[in-house]
Amino acid sequence: MNGKRFGLWRITLAALALVSIVAAQELPRAKPADVGLSAERLERIMTTLKEDTSKNVVPGAVLLVARHGKVAWFEAAGVLDPATKAPMTRDAIFRVYSMSKPITTVSAMILFEQGKIALQDPLAKYIPDFAPGKLKVGAEKKDSATGKTTLELEPLRRPIMIQDLMRHTSGLTYGIFGNSLVKRAYNEAGVLNGDYTNEEFAARIAKLPLQFQPGTVWEYSHATDILGRVVEVASGMSLYEFEKKNVLDPLAMNETGFYVTDKAKQSRISEPFPQDRTIGVGTQIGDPRVEGKWQSGGGGMVSTTMDYARFLQMMLNKGSLNGKRILSPTTVEFMTTDHLGDSIQHDGPSFFAGPGYSFGLGFAVRVKEGLAPDNGSVGDYTWNGVAGTNFWVDPKQDMFVVFMITSPRARTHYMTVIRNMVYAAIEK
Repeated sequence: MNGKRFGLWRITLAALALVSIVAAQELPRAKPADVGLSAERLERIMTTLKEDTSKNVVPGAVLLVARHGKVAWFEAAGVLDPATKAPMTRDAIFRVYSMSKPITTVSAMILFEQGKIALQDPLAKYIPDFAPGKLKVGAEKKDSATGKTTLELEPLRRPIMIQDLMRHTSGLTYGIFGNSLVKRAYNEAGVLNGDYTNEEFAARIAKLPLQFQPGTVWEYSHATDILGRVVEVASGMSLYEFEKKNVLDPLAMNETGFYVTDKAKQSRISEPFPQDRTIGVGTQIGDPRVEGKWQSGGGGMVSTTMDYARFLQMMLNKGSLNGKRILSPTTVEFMTTDHLGDSIQHDGPSFFAGPGYSFGLGFAVRVKEGLAPDNGSVGDYTWNGVAGTNFWVDPKQDMFVVFMITSPRARTHYMTVIRNMVYAAIEK
């Protein structure tokens, strides 16, 4: 074979390899009707989104609907960046915030399957700063004479366990949601100020009082960030290194991580309106182009719609995708069942999953019919990100949905609208 022909042959092989890689990253496709969905009713959703983007309700959005193992709908609307007016694309990169939590929890459950952690293990086994003798619970006491409320510190009745981190019953909290004295203490301590490793962040949190006694109340919190540190201690790797080796690479989630350092990809990052960059109390949406030390397992990841779809298809497949097994089917079922029961308080206004739902390990899980105001099935599991991204998996319908936007103010609106419109498109 002469040099020229060899060169052409090598280029052809490289091109074929690239096509193969791209194909491997995509999930199989089907027409909506082939998987029991109405194309006309799915198009209604896009019409709504296009109208909303034209009215500046939201800059842009991407919707993916998959059923029976095939993607039946994958469309974009609006703009990627309000400043440039570049159109939204299906490969846009989104800050997924708390949609990082399921990936971190799956990573921890891989270690659970390997026997390196157990759910009943005390957190202090991995991070000694969380030993019960070092922690206190902040109890608010109101003086009847003066009306002044003070924070009194009480001892723990039992240690924080690994299971508590996964189901948000650790007693930890977030300073950016609410105004309790413990939450104020988080903000006054500046736990989110500066840059830090997971080890350093855990040390910061351990110095603060708990909001509740461990195992008594569901409280949304930095628990999954602390779980990320447990993954590091138990594995001997950074959180990203472990996730890349055990979850992201096996699932070909090549555009999912904590930062977007590749300049060629940075123009694909979805941006919000300038006036819609606040999450929680005074916290601003960050810039993933700027690499830091913190790998926030609770809210630091970026991803694309198709990358996250591959993760959800793995979950719907009971732990495997394209011959790569991430978790056992029994582990997936264990994660997506009720881990709160009746003894743990979770019916207050701060229980973000809402009526009809409980919480498993990393996911809100629907446990009852007829209570939730939105459509769905018993056994469906879901979560969302504070900047607007949202997903749910419905094993009964053999379906999952990924909805991506960057608009904190529009998050709750679209969580309801998209869910109900997708279920309205099911024909059989």
